[in-house]
Amino acid sequence: MAETQVLTPVSEPVSNLPVPSFGGRFDPLHQFVRQPAVQRALPAIATTAAIGIAALAYFVTASAPQAQLFSGLADADKAAVADALSSQGIGHRIDPATGALTVDADKLHQARIALAGQGLPKAGADGSDMIGALPMGASRAIEGETLRGAREADLARTIEAIDAVKAARVHLAAAEPSLFVREDKPATASVMLTLQNGRSLSDGQVQAIRFLVASSVPGMNAEQVSVIDQRGALLSDSATSSDMKAFQLQTQIEDRFRRALDSLLGPMLGAGNYSVEVHADVDMSESQATRESFPENDRALRSEQVTRSVSGQGTPPAVGIPGALSNQPPPASTLSPTPAADAGPAAAPETSSNENAARAYEVGREISVTHQPQGRLKRVSVAVALNQGSKALSQGDLAKIDNLVKGAIGFHEARGDRVAIGQRPFAKIESAAPAFYEQGWFLPLVKQIGGVLVALLAFLFIGRPLIKGAKARAAARAERDAALEETLLAAADGSPALARPRGREITLEMIEAAPSYEARANLVREFVRQDSGRAALAVRQLMQEGARG
Repeated sequence: MAETQVLTPVSEPVSNLPVPSFGGRFDPLHQFVRQPAVQRALPAIATTAAIGIAALAYFVTASAPQAQLFSGLADADKAAVADALSSQGIGHRIDPATGALTVDADKLHQARIALAGQGLPKAGADGSDMIGALPMGASRAIEGETLRGAREADLARTIEAIDAVKAARVHLAAAEPSLFVREDKPATASVMLTLQNGRSLSDGQVQAIRFLVASSVPGMNAEQVSVIDQRGALLSDSATSSDMKAFQLQTQIEDRFRRALDSLLGPMLGAGNYSVEVHADVDMSESQATRESFPENDRALRSEQVTRSVSGQGTPPAVGIPGALSNQPPPASTLSPTPAADAGPAAAPETSSNENAARAYEVGREISVTHQPQGRLKRVSVAVALNQGSKALSQGDLAKIDNLVKGAIGFHEARGDRVAIGQRPFAKIESAAPAFYEQGWFLPLVKQIGGVLVALLAFLFIGRPLIKGAKARAAARAERDAALEETLLAAADGSPALARPRGREITLEMIEAAPSYEARANLVREFVRQDSGRAALAVRQLMQEGARG
């Protein structure tokens, strides 16, 4: 019997990378990876894995858009809402800068519905709830305090409706009415406001809050309402201070003049080629004078009464106003005897008359009232700086600009107004732009670039070595299969140079140890040529084993 020699199969090249041994646990995985189809698809698998890692890194680094759940929540309410969201499995986040509680934008309504089912957030009790919770049989003091608290709660909720107000608290102080007190003290109020971040109230809004509180309490004046913010600044002082009113009026007048000059000089000189400053001196004093005068030769006869009296002998003449009383007969005359010696020619009667007149005149009177209101403009000073370009303006051009400025501000020389115009080259001012890392686009860009870098690193350190190893193994396998095929073909053709040595036959162990399907097929063909009967016996044995199995 000829000696049988077994050909040692060509071993695969050993990789330089150390392969950890796990006690044969991953042998099925290694066999799966060594299959030809898997080896050919390995580059595509590596590329897909790199893309998947890049997408995963992007979605991990990119945060979902957030929406604020509720505004103006107290810390206790935030804690209760956060616990409820955690129990519902809804992710939430607390902004470290503002303390706002936010959730994902696509889960906003779901979170609100879930919280509403648990009665969260718990809103503060309003006035009707406090009055409804008043126990029956409460004393007068408790009833008064409850009513006062209900009024304060209602006022606070009304003030919180303003956009800039985050929270409000109102405290009312009113003395109990009593018959034994001669002078009652007026009611007062204090309002504490917590404003939204970056928001402020104008003086008009502060004054409106004061009038709102004063109108809600009987006998309260708006001057008795104090308003402060969360920083402790007294807002009501700025709304009523006379100095602040004067400053605001002065600012408004200066802004009006400045806008008029800008609209006048802008089209002529161009933006950035001039600068205007206006100072208005405003007189905030208020005066009122009343003057009463009596003009000369300005009188009129209002009434006149004349009385006349006549005395003497003889028949008095008819006097008086004609009428029934004047037509009465004269009284009886009395005759006195006279001595005959004295008789002579009749003497004429002696009479005397007296006249009194009383006249009343209406004298003319003139009353003049002069009222000087506040905010009278005393003097205006305007300074205009012109940018001197390559060619300076002439005196004629400056005079024209001076006339335009005087006409725009209503120049009055007797009032002491002043206008100063000068031209100088303007210095270039470089605007201090914020650093690039403080821009809003910087952080999202860093996240995107980080995702791309992670994808590149994953491709370079994971995908590329896998692709190179797969290509190297494929090339080695192709080279080995080609060499084995050439050897088998040469042996089949009977080439003397490549003939199979004597006694070296192909065995079943060689077929099982073939590295690839092509090499195994070639070995099977050669095995059939070598011993067809043995091959038929092996095929029959395999078919029987398959039938049994």
